[in-house]
Parts: sequence; C-alpha cells; structure tokens
Amino acid sequence: MRHRVAHSVLVESLLVSLAIAHTSSPRLRESCRAQSLSQRQSTQLGVTFARGDVTQPHFEEKIKALFLSFLCVNKTVIILNPAAGSEPAERWRERIESIAQGNGLFTTSRSGDAETLARRAANNGFEKIVAAGGDGTINEVVNGLVGSGAALGLLPIGTVNVFAMELGLPAHNLERCWDIIQDGNTRLVDLPSANGKYFVQLAGVGLDAQVVKETSLTFKRSFGPLSYLISAAQIAARQPPRLFIESENASIDEGSFVLVGNGRLYGGPFPFFKHAVIDDGLFDVVVFKRLGYLEIIKYLQDVVFSSDIRVPEIEYFQTRHLRITSEQDVPVELDGELVGSCPVDFQIRKKAVRVLVPATSSS
Repeated sequence: MRHRVAHSVLVESLLVSLAIAHTSSPRLRESCRAQSLSQRQSTQLGVTFARGDVTQPHFEEKIKALFLSFLCVNKTVIILNPAAGSEPAERWRERIESIAQGNGLFTTSRSGDAETLARRAANNGFEKIVAAGGDGTINEVVNGLVGSGAALGLLPIGTVNVFAMELGLPAHNLERCWDIIQDGNTRLVDLPSANGKYFVQLAGVGLDAQVVKETSLTFKRSFGPLSYLISAAQIAARQPPRLFIESENASIDEGSFVLVGNGRLYGGPFPFFKHAVIDDGLFDVVVFKRLGYLEIIKYLQDVVFSSDIRVPEIEYFQTRHLRITSEQDVPVELDGELVGSCPVDFQIRKKAVRVLVPATSSS
C-alpha cells in the first residue's frame, strides 16, 4: 500500500512540474500547484500508470498525454517553432506567452514535433490548435490535426508566411492574429496532398525544391527571403531535370519545373496562380516547358508581374490529380519544406480543414 501511495504522489508531482514548466498562465500555474489527478481520473482520461512506469521509456509520453488532457479545459493549444523566426527562441516564447495567457504552449525542438503535438492535442479534444511559426510549421500542424475537426489557428512568425497572407491575416501583428483566433471565425479550405502528405499553400518539383534543399537554416536566419534568391543564383547555371507530366487536364507531357498551388500566392505577396481559389476543390499547376534554369527564372518574374499567363513556354491548368515522374533524382518541396523526390502523386480534398480567419474571410 505504501508503495502505491508513494508512486501516486510521484506521478502527481511529475504532472504538476510538467504543467508549471509548460503553461504560460500564472492562474493555471497556481491551479496546477493546488491540484492533482487521481489514478481513477487518469484512467478516465485514457492514460494509465503501472508501478514500474517511471523507469520505462514511455513514461514521459504518458505524462505529456495526461497533461494535454488536463489543459484541454481551455480548448486551445499553441505549438511554437522558435526556429522559424529571426528572433532568439526565448524571446519568441516570452512574446507568445504574453499574448496567449491561460493557454497551453508547447515548443518544438526538431522536425516532426509539431505534427506529433498537433495529433496528440486533436486526439485529446482541443478545439483550436495554433501554429506559431512559418509555412513549414503550419504544414506539420495540419498533418497532425487533419480529420479531427479541430480548427487551425495561425501566429505567423516565419521567414515568409505565405499562407497567412493568403488568408488575409496581419502577418506583422501577432496581437491582432490572436484576437482573430479568439473570435472563432472559420473558413473551410481545400487540402491538397503529395504522396499522402498534406500541404496548405504550395508544392514545387525541381528548381524551387532544389533551392530549399541547398538553403541552410543559418543562411535563412542571416538573409531571410533573400537567402532563397542567393541559392537560386548559384543553381541557375546547372542543367534542369526532365519531368514527365500526367494529368487528364494537361495538354503537355514534359517540363523542366512544376509548381502546384492551392492558393494564389507564391514566395510572398505575389499572385502567381492567377485563377486559384483556396476552396474550389482544384489545385492550380504551372509547368515550365523544356527550359534552362536562367530562362525559368526570367519567366518566373514575368508570371509574377503579369495579370495572366499567355507565353507558350509555360502551361497553366487546374486539376484534381497530377502525377510527376523523372528518370533523375528530382527533389519535391511542400510549403517550403523538402519532403522527398519524384515520383510524386498530387490529389486534393475539398474543404477538408477549418482555419481561423478574419470575419471578412469566413464562410
């Protein structure tokens, strides 16, 4: 009996310590210090502890799962990628804590953490899961919450924040973005996928994926969006790959570089996909035909600053399915993050995720 009581106290102590360490709310911290969860309550929450668990490798995971259930009373959790912005990690954490007092805040430390945390939060009943980071962080969070019914919130602190711009969020005003999250206005948006992995804004096969592959995190922190242009200039002299295009809506079957858009914007506030609508059940495809990289870069500029795409060297179409293959090792990026290489199959789910947006954008 004494062993059982001692173990219960240890579990409760660890839970309280974890709560104090991870929550930003002074009121909730005091609540955590004053309360503990019994063995019966932890079982009701779907997390059980055996007497030897403290020495087992999954004990911390059980504690975290129990803590998520405990925090769920607030219905909102924030997942922060401190590496996404240009400021030091601790400064981002302090800033988010000051804005979102009383809500759970979890910080990622490696690639894949945001998806894992989002999935766990969705499974524990959180209604709003907020991605504090850039487009790559949003991508991970969406892949974790898809199918759960939870709404996606955005606190854009990344290098470019294209998806936030697409939705009309004030990218440089985190306080206003938090107000939008609290207001609760949502919009259902499409969710395209590449080889089963979802993305929210953009995919690239070829040039821009190669640029992502060769642009280091240190380089991005030092030069911001300019880092991608520098990498592109270094790649420009190379020979582009040969890509094979398969789609019932395409009139060509080969290209050197392919971009796939869910929304209109690419690389910033640039309306690249001229006819894209983020909830029409279609993704937009731009294929650069058999061109060299220098020619592709030139045409990229032309597309950005023109009202429509009419040049014969570029094919533009909308579709629900696209397959791209190559005999070469050609990288693929989703929302600015490298995810693999060809072959790649693109599909789309219409209005598959709820996003918290300004009232004027909700539907």
